[in-house]
Amino acid sequence: MAGPRVSRPSPVGRRPARPKPTPPKLVDLARWLWIGSALVGLGRFLFQLADRGMLIDMLREDQQRNGVTMSQDEVDAAVSGGILMGLLMGALLVLVYAVLANRVAGGRNWARIVLTVFGAVGIVVGVTRLILVASGLAAAMKLQVATPDLVFGTITMVLDAAAIVLMYLPSVSGYFRSQRSVADKTPRVANGL
Repeated sequence: MAGPRVSRPSPVGRRPARPKPTPPKLVDLARWLWIGSALVGLGRFLFQLADRGMLIDMLREDQQRNGVTMSQDEVDAAVSGGILMGLLMGALLVLVYAVLANRVAGGRNWARIVLTVFGAVGIVVGVTRLILVASGLAAAMKLQVATPDLVFGTITMVLDAAAIVLMYLPSVSGYFRSQRSVADKTPRVANGL
């Protein structure tokens, strides 16, 4: 037999949690663009890690430069360890982007600034890479840039740029101002009232 529900009073000094605000549609879209950009970046990274032969060749070249010799078993173990570490780092990076993007959707201005810096750096690096390839300087400097790498990089740049623009539109700037944290505690006076 169920009795009436008894509500428990909140602990002393705590206020009930405020409901989370619903982000504007453009901020929510920016959140999903950031997460999508991180996933595309992970796809790019997975594409690079999938070329085991290239990784072995790079390791062999490094060995020759440094005068180190390794057996084939040691090379295979080093490449496998590198791939595993790369997968873990890629997953961690997606997680960081997802957390920051969700903080942006919660109205946190600091997360908006961090993602803006990350995105701006990515865009600058991507544009530089495109200029180097288009001008022929990459080939002159003996840098190998695969076509899929350029495609993934371009998609990531477009997603980052769109997300940055959406986060700073005048129609959503008020959302970030209204979410600034204010002390939840009521100021106490000297006599404790």
